Parts: sequence; C-alpha cells; structure tokens
Amino acid sequence: MRIATYNVEWFNTLFDDQGHLLADIQPSARYKISRAEQLTALGIVFTALDADGIMVIEAPDTNGRRSTVTALESFARHFGLRARRTLIGFASETEQEIAFLYDPDRLTARHDPQGDPSGKKGSEDAPRFDGAFRYDLDQDGVFDTIRFSKPPLELAVETASGQTVRLIGVHAKSKNPHGFAGREEFLRVSIENRRKQLAQCLWLRQRVDAHLAAGDDLIVMGDFNDGPGLDRFERLFGHSGIEVVLGVDGTPESHLYDPNAILGFGPRMGAGPTSARFWYAPQKCYFEALLDFIMVSSRLAGMQPAPVWRIWHPNNDPRIATVPELRDALLTASDHFPVSLDIAL
Repeated sequence: MRIATYNVEWFNTLFDDQGHLLADIQPSARYKISRAEQLTALGIVFTALDADGIMVIEAPDTNGRRSTVTALESFARHFGLRARRTLIGFASETEQEIAFLYDPDRLTARHDPQGDPSGKKGSEDAPRFDGAFRYDLDQDGVFDTIRFSKPPLELAVETASGQTVRLIGVHAKSKNPHGFAGREEFLRVSIENRRKQLAQCLWLRQRVDAHLAAGDDLIVMGDFNDGPGLDRFERLFGHSGIEVVLGVDGTPESHLYDPNAILGFGPRMGAGPTSARFWYAPQKCYFEALLDFIMVSSRLAGMQPAPVWRIWHPNNDPRIATVPELRDALLTASDHFPVSLDIAL
C-alpha cells in the first residue's frame, strides 16, 4: 500500500468554477509557468506516484461556487489515475483545502472528526478541529485561543483486506511573516506566527494521544510549515512543533515515527532531507526546507516488511535523476515535493 502527501502550490487556479481543467497558455500562479504546463507536470507526478491514497495539501477550493471534489475527480479522470475518489472535511477559510484522493478499489474512507465542538471561547481538551483551542503557551496564566484556518482532515480508513487505520491530514500555520515594516515588526510577527504554529501542534498532539490510548493505528501527514531547527525562534518555546507532534518527550509507545524527521534532528554533518524549495529573492537563490512529513504510530512503524519512506526530490533522489521527464515535472508542478510511504496494510 502506498500513501502519500503532496502540497500542490495554488492547485485552485488550474480549474474553473465547474471544476474543468484550465489547460491553456494563461499563466498559473507559479512563476513563468502556464496553467497547461503546470497541469501536465502534475499529471506526470501523480501518475508516477501511483499511490493508493494521496493527502493533497492546498487542494482546489470549496465554496458556494466551487467544489474540491469535482475539481480533483475531474483531474483524476483526465489523467487516468486509479486514485479517483475524493474526500474533504471542514472547508478552509482560504482558497486551499485539505483533500484525500484515493483508489476506491483499495480503500474505503470517510470523514470522521473527533473531539467535541467548541464555542467561541474554545476548549483546552482537544476540541473538534473546526473549533477553537485554548492553551497557556507561556505558563503565565494567560490562555491563547487558536484556530486552524485549514482544519485538519480526520479520516477513518479501511483497506481491502479489512485493516483499519486513522489518517489525519495537516496544513499547519505558516511561520513566514508577511507585510511587516522594519525589524521590530518582523520579530513580533515571526514570534506570533511561531506561537500559533506551536499551539496547533499541541492541539494535534492531544488528538494523537487520544488515538494511541484507544489503541488506534495512526498516520499523521501533511505540511507542518516546520522542521527541526528550522528557525531561531524555536528556542523561545523549547521544542519545534514537529517534536511536539512526534512526542519526543514521551514513552517509546507514544512516539510517532518519521525517519526524515529523525535525520533532521541529528548532527548537521551535511545536507539533510528536504521536501520543499523556495526562491529567496534577496540572495537570488533557492532555499530548501523539510516541511512535509508522514508520521506513523509505533505498531505501524514496526510492521514487516519494514515501511519505506521516500521524498520525491528531483535533485536528491537518484532514481528520479535518471528520468528527465519526471525530474522536470516535479520542479514545474509545485514548490513542494511529494512524500510517500510504502507500508504493508
């Protein structure tokens, strides 16, 4: 069984309101790339992935006029993907949804949100992800109230062989400050964004703990906008959000496992794994980061044959480097690269 997560940059701009593909010469939201070029590249990438289920981050929008399900299922039909059925959960406040594109011959999936609904004041006890979470990050008696602009997608999944597993798709708060004026404003916004991202990860960890206590097999996957040692503000709070979700301070049975994250925590002897590439204008170069993860509970991590993780990085994966069409497509399709997990489910 292959499960993947893939953040597709501004997937929404590639469809009209009826969910038809806009395969034309008009510019996409990606720099100097047409909509037809981006769609063609995405078709190559999704076909090469050949996954049983893909957690699509920044999936096309759902609102009164547009449908994520219609758009993604049109995309799957156009490119002949076996992952052709789509599920979403709570709609986003943005034009970026979290959706699960899957093969209905191999998987049965349903949206199954956990936690209780919360009022405007929120709850301290892992409320439903479309609600509000209250947490005292600074331990000063003042509670922060946090919401997800993109509520995580919680799924109950059953394989064709009858095995059940819980999936949580995540697009956590970006820590990148926008629209700041001067250094002081930059620092203030950076710290505030870090606080929100960390609080979202604490909320996620509470949900993880509940699933593990119930004996569930669990996969948490998506774009966390975070990685070990990614920024200097991490020191203010003691842990990165990734460490919180992984449960690094808990018992081995409470840990989630992702080998790429573990490599990121290790000594920086050279280039570590990365899953995203962004243009850094001041230096006129690309900046790479590890932002995308597939974390599994300990029982899944210990399955035999051993699970295999792969970051589909066009420059770092030798198997991709030998396939120029796929290498170029990965660079054209998005600023993130897919992460896949092959596991005996």
